[in-house]
Amino acid sequence: MIIELEKILKVLSDKNRIRIIKLLEKQKLCVCELAFILAIKQPSVSRHLKKLKSVGIIAEEQDSFWTNYVLCVKGNKYFMSLLRYLSAWLKEDGQIRQDLKKLRQVDRAKLCCK
Repeated sequence: MIIELEKILKVLSDKNRIRIIKLLEKQKLCVCELAFILAIKQPSVSRHLKKLKSVGIIAEEQDSFWTNYVLCVKGNKYFMSLLRYLSAWLKEDGQIRQDLKKLRQVDRAKLCCK
């Protein structure tokens, strides 16, 4: 059990992965959308997603052309607790607020179909 918690804490030790978690808490997103919101390159986003997926925090859903990423909170008691704390701790964080503002403006069709 402690090994599972350690793995989750290590994965959450990166600010971009925390930002991804906070975005996926609101809705499912594809790599293009996350790259746009986070203002980092797609390969970097993919690496972060791979790490989050490796500990069972996120999952993939295929939606015709797109692969969407979603949070997996059910069945992971450590992550469920941490997610509650993250929400409380980051409620007023400027970066998270900016990310959520960009989330409302993101247009998948314009980003991903270039």
